[in-house]
Amino acid sequence: MADLHLKNLVKRFGDVTVVQQLELSVAAGEFVVLLGESGCGKSTTLRMVAGLEEVTEGQVLIGGKDVTHAHPMARDIAMVFQNYALYPHMDVAQNMSFALRLSGRPQAEIDTKVATAAKVLNIEHLLARKPKELSGGQRQRVAIGRAIVREPQVFLFDEPLSNLDAKLRGHMRAELALLHERLGKTTLYVTHDQVEAMTLANRIVIFDKGRIQQVGTPSEVFNRPTNMFVAGFIGTPTMNFFKARLTQETGQAVLRGAGFVLPVPDWLPAASVGPEQSLVVGIRPQTLKPSTDANALRIKVDVVEYLGTESQVVGHLQVPDGQRVTATVPGDAKAMLHQPMGLSVDAQALHVFDADSGLSLRP
Repeated sequence: MADLHLKNLVKRFGDVTVVQQLELSVAAGEFVVLLGESGCGKSTTLRMVAGLEEVTEGQVLIGGKDVTHAHPMARDIAMVFQNYALYPHMDVAQNMSFALRLSGRPQAEIDTKVATAAKVLNIEHLLARKPKELSGGQRQRVAIGRAIVREPQVFLFDEPLSNLDAKLRGHMRAELALLHERLGKTTLYVTHDQVEAMTLANRIVIFDKGRIQQVGTPSEVFNRPTNMFVAGFIGTPTMNFFKARLTQETGQAVLRGAGFVLPVPDWLPAASVGPEQSLVVGIRPQTLKPSTDANALRIKVDVVEYLGTESQVVGHLQVPDGQRVTATVPGDAKAMLHQPMGLSVDAQALHVFDADSGLSLRP
């Protein structure tokens, strides 16, 4: 087990820069997830750590050792790919032990390590089967087992669950969390699925266009996003954004926009916002509650998505060209369809951003 440091990492393909001045430190035993949309540079970063892509500028250090230009085999890492990459002519035991056999390890040691990994992954009964006889989840366990038997310093995962169906992904997320708890290995995990990131990570690194937007715990990136990109990327359904200005009305500071007036949260001193400063107010759908209060947001309901214990209500503010609003409300809300509805807003749960820079104004 070792720490991992990426120092001023840059990757260019011709004139296109896909990773820009990346700085990241992963502590020994930490589970860090690289999260972002397709094409943002997260998989390229992982491949540079693995030695599968050349580094244009910067350094990769594993356990304090500079491995920037080292061969992948010399880095003491193990990588699990999206497509499993199992040898079809080998059985499970042979697939898991391939790297050990290639390095000339004694057969007794190989058998012990394969048996131990198979027990951890609950695939002991599959050791004699070929990959074609396995389900998708079982194949992924074999690919993970192949990584475990090598006992590397660092595990690298490149979207390992994206080929699985939703139910199996949920099951495998739990398996990976338990596996990390048992092994305690330093892990760098790439995904575009925020549910995977939120449930697995000690810390999440959010990427956009080759740059890190925020690094923090799942709670930090959800509750204290540093900018509008992070706020809109994290959370399902996505955050509602409204253009607004801070004004004084009847001696009280309020956030006013097209079709709404909102209270100013305590953490935003009115004196810190200029009179002409354009703002964006962010409201998470989960913080909006049905209300008959006169000061509630007034919407007309356009769509109700019934999800069992809760419903997602999509409507629009009751003004010309009113902005779309999404709220998560308890129970079956179908009776509200095409009807007006009030939504109360918790001022302290508001997010406020500078419209020009996109940065959060929360201190």
